[in-house]
Parts: sequence; structure tokens; C-alpha cells
Amino acid sequence: MTPPEEVDRLLRIDEVKRRVGLGKTMIYRLIRQQRFPAPYKLSPFTARWSQREVVEWIDRVKDGFEGKKRRW
Repeated sequence: MTPPEEVDRLLRIDEVKRRVGLGKTMIYRLIRQQRFPAPYKLSPFTARWSQREVVEWIDRVKDGFEGKKRRW
């Protein structure tokens, strides 16, 4: 039996900030530099991030937080 595909949740900015340990200003700065996943605009006033994309970003940069050369 194959495992069910993992559901990709959409995260609010507060959850993204908590998971990555960065503030809103820094997150948006990294987005402008194309170094962080951009949010999905659900309406003019609503943005959500893909949980899968945020987790992938964390996996790519976590070596930098351990004293190794940062890749972002």
C-alpha cells in the first residue's frame, strides 16, 4: 500500500515567522531578493505560504545556522 500524499498546508505570516525565526521585514526582503519562497496571494489583503516550500527553504539553509557557510 502506498502512503497517502502529504497535504501541503498554507501558512499565515505569523506561523512562517515562528518556523524560520525571522521577522516580517527580513522575510519580505529575502523574497524581493528571490532568496525565500514568495507567498500565494489569495486576495488583495491575504497572503499565505506553502508549508512544503518553507520546510524546503529551512532544509537548504539550516547548515548556515550551524556555523557553516550560509547558502542563502
